[in-house]
Amino acid sequence: MTVLATGLDPAGAEYAERREAMLAKLAEVEAEHAKATAGGGEKYVARHRGRGKLLARERIELLVDPDTPFLELSPLAAWGSDYQVGASLVTGIGTVSGVECLITANDPTVRGGASNPWSLKKALRANEIASANRLPLISLVESGGADLPSQKEIFIPGGALFKDLTRLSAAGIPTVAVVFGNSTAGGAYVPGMSDHVIMVKERAKVFLGGPPLVKMATGEESDDESLGGAEMHARTSGLADYFAVDEPDALRQARRVVARLNWRKAQPEPGPAAPPKYDEEELLGIVPGDLKAPFDPREVIARIVDGSDFDEFKPLYGPSLATGWAELHGYPVGILANAQGVLFSAESQKAAQFIQLANQRDIPLLFLHNTTGYMVGKEYEQGGIIKHGAMMINAVSNSTVPHLSVLMGASYGAGHYGMCGRAFDPRFLFAWPSAKSAVMGPQQLAGVLSIVARASAAAKGQPYDDEADAGLRAMVEQQIESESLPMFLSGRLYDDGVIDPRDTRTVLGLCLSALHNAPVEGARGGFGVFRM
Repeated sequence: MTVLATGLDPAGAEYAERREAMLAKLAEVEAEHAKATAGGGEKYVARHRGRGKLLARERIELLVDPDTPFLELSPLAAWGSDYQVGASLVTGIGTVSGVECLITANDPTVRGGASNPWSLKKALRANEIASANRLPLISLVESGGADLPSQKEIFIPGGALFKDLTRLSAAGIPTVAVVFGNSTAGGAYVPGMSDHVIMVKERAKVFLGGPPLVKMATGEESDDESLGGAEMHARTSGLADYFAVDEPDALRQARRVVARLNWRKAQPEPGPAAPPKYDEEELLGIVPGDLKAPFDPREVIARIVDGSDFDEFKPLYGPSLATGWAELHGYPVGILANAQGVLFSAESQKAAQFIQLANQRDIPLLFLHNTTGYMVGKEYEQGGIIKHGAMMINAVSNSTVPHLSVLMGASYGAGHYGMCGRAFDPRFLFAWPSAKSAVMGPQQLAGVLSIVARASAAAKGQPYDDEADAGLRAMVEQQIESESLPMFLSGRLYDDGVIDPRDTRTVLGLCLSALHNAPVEGARGGFGVFRM
């Protein structure tokens, strides 16, 4: 074994300072997570319970296998918007009857579970994960449909939800809908387009138009039960495949449906895996509060991979990017980790070769971000940094093995692209509370704007207002700083969640297990033209 050495001093002042800074950021994230967990607040939670109903996360807990983890995704969706943190929807991956499934659950304590623009984005992301990783999709339904005041942002793109359900089914990926309450108007098509449908007695209400709309449209008098109740759909319309007497019974039946899917993972489960040699608790003290200060990503690798065993590839070439082979919870991975922040030509070429090797061997790739981007300057432009950076981005773009990304520190500029940022479709992307992502750092961006404005004034022969310039720079720096923080980015679903660094190994292990439901196949020469 090639066990990584460590230079981290957990007893040192620098470690303690970094740990305290990380814990402070974690506390902020946990406070926002608590808002999502609280749903619509005490009043609406109490009213929901008063109706004898389970909360969304309680339904998930009864659905998944006992003592198994549930990896919640996008819990901060809608953060910083006018909508409730969490976007009235819970999504994640859990094991049901031994089968890893993508689970979505409407939160009816938030505006009756109605979908807003962020709910839609979150649901579409969940469907994307189910499709890419061949995960059966279970929808726990109780929603009043679209949040009507925001219908203009939901109606047209919202049709993709129904398209996704049919395409998942066409791809042989099972879809299951468990209806606990209202599923009206467009929402009626969730059970209508699912492979398997379970409805709860005297609770489920599934119809295209409720009694008031029917009265207005046709003059017909009707009631909820005869129009769209569970018993009617089980006995008359045939929409319900299974009739449940209460919520626990519905979840029990959902578990039986999954048990009968005859579902098999495309890749075999790995054998036992050795834990890292170093304490995961120490991950709190690695990233500096000031991201201008470098840190060695090998300290992170040593605390997340099996046995802290890492075979580094080209260790003496392109040292600002660490690349190498390891196993994580028994799954082979190729790792690319930014070492000193800046990517030069050598790092870019090294990365491109490494990505090709991973595709040749059908090995998933893990990108650990801490980059300020590709190097700029006359020497580097003349040395071909554009074509070498493009080579790395080409390799990332056309690689077909699964990619996982974790933003640990900075992830700026085209370096975010080369390290497989959101636009490059990693299977999963998570951020640490210490992460920042933007076109460039706040000071650099404000400085560029200042230089351009100063040059413009000079070209026009006008005096330049230095006091106004200082105010503008401060305002821009503050704006870019706030917009580059992980909660802001997570709120817009630019990642799949902000995670505690100590959970990194577990989260990545769950993701690797999930993605092995689908075949892991590399590109065989399927890359674009590499400019040499």
